[in-house]
Amino acid sequence: MIFLLGASGYVGNAFQRELARRNLAFQSISRSTLDYSDFNLLRAALKEQRPKLVIHAAGFTGKPNVDACESQRKETILGNVVLAQTIAQACEVTDTQLGCVSSGCIYNGAKFKSADGTWKVEIDLNLPDLQKKLISRSTDVQGFIESDPANFTFAQDNCSFYSGTKDVAEKMLLHFPKAYVWRLRIPFDEHDFSRNYLSKIQRYPKVYQNWNSISHLGDFASACLDTWLLGLEGGPYNVVNSGYCSTREVAELIRKNLRPDWEPIFWRNDQEFYQVAKAIRSNCLLDNSKLIQGGVKMRPLEEALAEVFKRWRPAA
Repeated sequence: MIFLLGASGYVGNAFQRELARRNLAFQSISRSTLDYSDFNLLRAALKEQRPKLVIHAAGFTGKPNVDACESQRKETILGNVVLAQTIAQACEVTDTQLGCVSSGCIYNGAKFKSADGTWKVEIDLNLPDLQKKLISRSTDVQGFIESDPANFTFAQDNCSFYSGTKDVAEKMLLHFPKAYVWRLRIPFDEHDFSRNYLSKIQRYPKVYQNWNSISHLGDFASACLDTWLLGLEGGPYNVVNSGYCSTREVAELIRKNLRPDWEPIFWRNDQEFYQVAKAIRSNCLLDNSKLIQGGVKMRPLEEALAEVFKRWRPAA
């Protein structure tokens, strides 16, 4: 049996669907039935019911987006750092396997091969020379791997408050080496919803152009469960679909497949965008080779997007 914490959220719902699809026994744990932010209560429940796995899909992302975390700092720390530590400690003392939903937003940029053959991290992915390599899917472009140090953190003093807390939580989880740390990146699927990347692009009055790795939500939940079912070692995993995309490319797919008369308006540059946005955004490419080499299947991004547009379900 599996405990699913945060089952009512966007990511938690995806885990519910995948667990049900696989006929895996699970309990959706809400704070009204079990306050899992209370170490003693959670430890007692784990000792009594002995779940084989705890999926921690709860947290604080801010509403309507991470801008809210800049002003709701206490809630962000409690939801992303303190809660993760409490759950990890309860799982540790009861010898319960833990899987935590984390985020790839602790990185910014990507790695590019220089003329001398060395690799260098570039932050501004909209620079013309870098754009050419990204558009052509050049082999001179690589994403961050799990062992690369995070570069969008409080330590560099260059991040959003949300990203800073996710990095702090990951560093804390290093003290629990058996725990899985599943890095989600800009989730999307066929369900039109406010948290869905494809829905957000359509509803923004202006669209922010950049390059990113992204995660099909169903593929994400499936891959996370596979890391456990395959008995892979604990630690961080970049759970993203193979490949990457730009916002302009995705907007064009939306226009082609869903809204042929739609003409998205883009922010002219970062300066204009950040006159409105409060939190600095992470834009990054992640490498999922560790996941795939462990035997976990992740579809190419193009395939996942193509299926989503065929199965798109508009909001009621």
